[in-house]
Amino acid sequence: MAGAEIVDVLPIHRFDEAKLRAYLRDHLEGSAGPLRVQQFQGGQSNPTFLISTQAGQYVLRKQPPGNLLPSAHAIDREYRVQVALKGTPVPVAPMRLYCEDASVIGTPFYLMEYVPGRIFFKPDLPNLNQGQRKPIYMAFAHTLAALHEVDPHAVGLSDFGKSEGYARRQVKRWSEQYESAKTDGIEAMDKLIAWLRANIPGEDETAITHGDFKLNNLMFEIDDAYVIAVLDWELSTLGHPLADLGYVCMGYRIPADLPVLGGLGGLDLTALGIPTEREVVRAYCERSGRATIPDLTFFIAFSFFRYASIAQGVYARSLQGNAADARAHMAGQAAIMLAQEGWRIAKTAG
Repeated sequence: MAGAEIVDVLPIHRFDEAKLRAYLRDHLEGSAGPLRVQQFQGGQSNPTFLISTQAGQYVLRKQPPGNLLPSAHAIDREYRVQVALKGTPVPVAPMRLYCEDASVIGTPFYLMEYVPGRIFFKPDLPNLNQGQRKPIYMAFAHTLAALHEVDPHAVGLSDFGKSEGYARRQVKRWSEQYESAKTDGIEAMDKLIAWLRANIPGEDETAITHGDFKLNNLMFEIDDAYVIAVLDWELSTLGHPLADLGYVCMGYRIPADLPVLGGLGGLDLTALGIPTEREVVRAYCERSGRATIPDLTFFIAFSFFRYASIAQGVYARSLQGNAADARAHMAGQAAIMLAQEGWRIAKTAG
């Protein structure tokens, strides 16, 4: 995966490689023999590893060690949704196996094929020229619309989440997650939670939602603006499609110079050749057949709230020493900034 840094396995994420080798020997054809384990650096959630065997290379995702927040790190759901989406217009990596036996490497895990491609970790796409950037973002928007067009019932995901009341449930869930991970209080977060609870949208829609749809969770072909795999499905569920779109808009509003989380805020998008937030929303609407779109303010504010809750969880885990990335300690400041920006957006809505 071009752009993804591969490092030696971090000490906190080491596991018994001999047990893994024995398990794969019995469950993965052609995997007998030497096995090498390395770790993909980056990301704050489920540790991800490159597994090299005589039969080929694979990607292993597992839960992090330590005490986990309720319903977090649901890799069984990641595996299930990617299996279900095989053969749809949504590109996913081929799944190979799922292991729920925590005695093998300490937590459940799944294995998928390693797919060579490009991952863009910086939203301003510094390694591309001006003319190459817009096609990447158009493919990004069209892939999200394609996901929301998939019929959950047709792919066996009718029970992947509740079909009604998504926004209310999500506000409740992430409020609880935030409270479980709280270290010091964040005043803006408390105000934002209260506003979200009081402004749940009246109209509901249901689609398969990704939950973390951002550019670095897509893999593109090496030499083309074509998405070959959507990655990191941990937060996927049945939900309101505009929650994913609001999350995309959030990326346009996070300042580009913010450590770790840097978005597109403050950049000259015209000079860079990157479409504006409005243009990406329009491309999504055209691909999904929407003539108009409701006010996205709630879902943009909600996205900042949820991301703040996630960042707070990462920070809490870093204090325990088991976060997936060495930069996780910076998440505490990120949680504050995200909550403050979410509250600022909410206030503009009245």
